[in-house]
Amino acid sequence: MSAEINTDLSQRIVQTPEQALWFESPAKDIHRRPLDRIGAEVAKATSLVRYLPDSQFASHQHGGGEEILVLEGTFSDENGDYPVGTYLRNPPGTSHAPFSKEGCLLLVKLWQFSQDDTEQLCIRPEQQHWLPGLVPGLQVLPLHQFDGINTALVRWAPNTTFQPHVHAGGEEIYVLEGVFQDEFGSYPKGSWLRSPRWSKHQPFTGAEGALIYVKVGHLGAQLLGDQLKPQDQ
Repeated sequence: MSAEINTDLSQRIVQTPEQALWFESPAKDIHRRPLDRIGAEVAKATSLVRYLPDSQFASHQHGGGEEILVLEGTFSDENGDYPVGTYLRNPPGTSHAPFSKEGCLLLVKLWQFSQDDTEQLCIRPEQQHWLPGLVPGLQVLPLHQFDGINTALVRWAPNTTFQPHVHAGGEEIYVLEGVFQDEFGSYPKGSWLRSPRWSKHQPFTGAEGALIYVKVGHLGAQLLGDQLKPQDQ
């Protein structure tokens, strides 16, 4: 796998499902689709990770922290089972031995914790409390906030339009359901977008509505993975 993928944070990046390239991981029956990455096997990375049924990964420590959203199936480790919709944050220094009996698909971010961000989280679907959004038709599920970096799920009702706005610290989106849109294009389920700092857009939905994962404020922030280089092993 290339050590450098979409590392220029000044560029707007869009990846749709038909552009997906999957690679084998060091563990049998676990495959990865890199979205952005700097480093070798130890990397500041955003990836989709697919566990085939009865697959497992060796016990390992999270040197730079790990963020997980379960997209399909059930993800597990020695601490429990995490069904689709579960959000996990494992801070630097934590460890586990993950596996999946039925198979699963995950959105995973590695080495993207702030220096003093030590909060460990497991937010299961039954623990989630949705809040009204800033415009009619939006619901927001806050997942995590630290030092200006915010992560949430946002549910868009059909035919909802948000006002034009600027992302001072950048924005990253993964489309979980439906079709998300803005003046630059249309992004179906499985699309990943990364917009640079000070980018501007006016998002909306059509008849399908949408559910999206959103992270803002992290592009340009000081994160633990900034110390990694492509040659790091």
